[in-house]
Amino acid sequence: MRKLFSVALLLLLLVLPAVAQLVVFPTPAKVSGGKGSLTIGSGSEIAGNGGYADVLAKKLPAELKATGKLSSAAGGGIRLVLDEKLKMGDEAYCLNISPESVLLEASSESGLFYAKEALLQLVRFGDGKLNACKIEDHPRYGWRGFMLDESRHFFGKEKVKQYLDIMASLRMNVFHWHLTDEPGWRIEIKKYPKLTAVGAVGNWHDPDAPAQFYTQEEIKEIVAYAADRHIMVVPEFDMPGHATAVCRSYPELSGGGEGKWEGFTFHPCKETTYQFISDVLDEIVALFPSPYIHIGGDEVHYGNQSWFTDPEIQQFIKDKGLQNETGLEHYFVRRAADIVASKGKTMIGWDEMIDAGVSPDKAVIMWWRHDRKHQLVKALENGYRVIMTPRRPLYADFVQYGTHKVGRLWNGYNTIEDIYRFPDPIIHLTKDYEDQVMGMQFSLWTERVADPKRLDYMAFPRLVAVAESAWTPAKAKECSLFMKKLPFFLTYLDSLGIYYFNPFNPSSTPEPDAPEKEDVLQNG
Repeated sequence: MRKLFSVALLLLLLVLPAVAQLVVFPTPAKVSGGKGSLTIGSGSEIAGNGGYADVLAKKLPAELKATGKLSSAAGGGIRLVLDEKLKMGDEAYCLNISPESVLLEASSESGLFYAKEALLQLVRFGDGKLNACKIEDHPRYGWRGFMLDESRHFFGKEKVKQYLDIMASLRMNVFHWHLTDEPGWRIEIKKYPKLTAVGAVGNWHDPDAPAQFYTQEEIKEIVAYAADRHIMVVPEFDMPGHATAVCRSYPELSGGGEGKWEGFTFHPCKETTYQFISDVLDEIVALFPSPYIHIGGDEVHYGNQSWFTDPEIQQFIKDKGLQNETGLEHYFVRRAADIVASKGKTMIGWDEMIDAGVSPDKAVIMWWRHDRKHQLVKALENGYRVIMTPRRPLYADFVQYGTHKVGRLWNGYNTIEDIYRFPDPIIHLTKDYEDQVMGMQFSLWTERVADPKRLDYMAFPRLVAVAESAWTPAKAKECSLFMKKLPFFLTYLDSLGIYYFNPFNPSSTPEPDAPEKEDVLQNG
């Protein structure tokens, strides 16, 4: 594979010099060409203008060396400047390369960090030689997210850190961490030890797999690691459905359910349920500085059969004037929103939550049902801020390509090109509500992703396209140019040992096996 991409890169250098001169992911908002070039050497002088700029400057020599592209010559100087008086937007940066030096400027710490990441990419993909230019860059959206489901299958902190490193290089700034669901509870809660002693046992295809979870110290370590890379970690504590691991641990909290859905929901009428939620959130809030807590709120109907027959629940519906079981579900979501708000946080929920009557001041909506565009419109019309993560094209558990039994290759779903073109096909729906659209997110559910190799295959290189769609202004995007540059990033993934899907030669990267089991839900 590496030989294949070496040839591809050589062709790019010869045939497409403009692309080869400035290979940056995601594509910057504005680039101005210059004359001459600069070679970065191991002796290049690096300095900041104090504070955070000095912190980055101190780390930069080792990061440049790690690219393996430095010249033995002294090279030009590199200066990092953080200055509010530059009046750049949050996360914006300017990178100015001349034949004598490199200047990185920003008005925010995140902007200067992204300037540094852009420089590292230029060095890595340009073999240490930088063509003179000026990059003036800023993001299209403030929320540029990736969600990883570790309830279905657990991958561990080293894999998470590797993904955080790649996200940082791609200027992605939100890691949505799905830590609780049916198969397993993956975060230590000291007040409720059975959540990990019992609830962390098993995974999606093996209910008896040894318990796997993150200790609170590991959570703190990962949150700090992400913060150093300007990535916010948003935890998800699923309710009122997808609570099977909780109800397995503490059966008294179960809202019933039948057969395979037994224990799928919390009991919606017991005050002990809401006290449990408040207690757990106390520990979660202490671990995650994020202003947001995701509570799920989706697919309750899969396991609420007992709500229709339980005398206590039926009486509760009458006493509260909730009309029916859907009204009870909405009551639960409103109670959850109030609890989250009492902790000083804002609740995020899937788009079913729009109908629950939660104040837009207390909630953010993640639109996931691509076939229900009216939910996106309804959320915006009702004043909610929205994050776009529709199943088509932004769910990573769809295989891009597959092979029929006869051996023929077929087009799958959520291809790189489809992702790259998003959100253009639905952007008209957000007209006049642009300020309420926070951004977009790539979501990877792991029912059929049991090992790191398949995880990588499902995520990459589609995550690169997501990063560009979320960062690059629409007028600066061009899918054909992106695809011509993509081999550079694939060689970088090679260096990290990532097993990715190869869009240029799909048969060279066969799909890794998926665990066999039925009943994959649509969402979390």
